[in-house]
Amino acid sequence: MRIINEIIIHCAATKPSMDIGAEWIRRIHINEKEWRDIGYHFVIRRNGTVENGRPIEQIGAHCLNHNSKSIGICLAGGISETARAENNFTPAQFESLQLLIYNLAKQYPSIVKLSGHNDYANRPCPCFNVHELLKLK
Repeated sequence: MRIINEIIIHCAATKPSMDIGAEWIRRIHINEKEWRDIGYHFVIRRNGTVENGRPIEQIGAHCLNHNSKSIGICLAGGISETARAENNFTPAQFESLQLLIYNLAKQYPSIVKLSGHNDYANRPCPCFNVHELLKLK
């Protein structure tokens, strides 16, 4: 089993009217990016349903130079209907995200860090301040 010390939060950069999940992202990652699988380990749909992506035992493909020791979680949403970065996530998504983080931290006590993709890349993803929203800093 690989050592996991971080959870990195992402957004799918989809409009709030789009009800997408892990299979939709998996198709994009395989067919358009030509990856072998979805890059994220979990996807949280607009209704708060948590869907499995890439198995946790496998290194993800979600944050350059940080994949080997992290778990990637992606929330559906993140852009407005006019394609601007926007925190448009539902309360159900945030509740599921907090519970998922809590459960992962219990399962993997080596997790010591929580980050947004924007902590490592010059992009708005996940379109909210992970530390402020989850009251971690």
